[in-house]
Amino acid sequence: MIDFNLTAEIALLLFTTGLAAGFVDSIAGGGGLIALPMILAVGAPPQVALGTNKFQSSFGTLSASINFIRKREVFLKECGFGILMTLVGAAAGALTVQMLDPSFLTYLVPILLFLVLLYTVFSKGVGDAARPPKMGRRAFYVLFGLGLGFYDGFFGPGTGSFWTAGCCLFLGCSLTRAAGITRVMNFTSNIVSLFLFILGGNVLFSVGLCMAAGQIIGARLGSGLAIKNGARFIRPIFTVVVAVTIARLVYASFSP
Repeated sequence: MIDFNLTAEIALLLFTTGLAAGFVDSIAGGGGLIALPMILAVGAPPQVALGTNKFQSSFGTLSASINFIRKREVFLKECGFGILMTLVGAAAGALTVQMLDPSFLTYLVPILLFLVLLYTVFSKGVGDAARPPKMGRRAFYVLFGLGLGFYDGFFGPGTGSFWTAGCCLFLGCSLTRAAGITRVMNFTSNIVSLFLFILGGNVLFSVGLCMAAGQIIGARLGSGLAIKNGARFIRPIFTVVVAVTIARLVYASFSP
């Protein structure tokens, strides 16, 4: 058991951080950019911070997923095969990362995310409304469910951005529906990683629960605004999140 002194001031700060992270994550992903530095700042070791971040973010992705499903932007029946593929991929990735060094991805992923950023900026009409799909749903979920599930279990940063772009480009989804599918798949792959972190004793539950309370509220608010306002609201936030994720990964790759 990890010893941690949680004061009222720290609890309030964690709650507020979780609120902000849940709000941003439910719209465009990237909530970990807000949450993880705060968990590290309160003194959690890196491995524990990663596990605690998975724990608290799972509440946000679940809250947002439920809201998208309730508003009929996402249908679980249509996502069932994708959830299964994502679960299998994430389990494989989480096991593989214990045997291989994922650091080489810190150089590749910013390039891929930069392509996503260009696609988002210059494909103005894509995501504004549903379009005919370019790929069958089952084939899409085999490719993206296994691939991005594996990636999220193995490394993780930018997973939501890849899901959202893929849903728009290949399934012809609007940005609103793509955001909903992304939250469902993120929750699925998060659970696998979280299970392994809990088994390893690398979760600060007191910290995670404070942030989870904020995550639930923030995710509900953010997903509600995304559903109400659609692409014109999601696109600028998504673009900023992708750009910040690229900057963070480039800095991590080349800083001493």
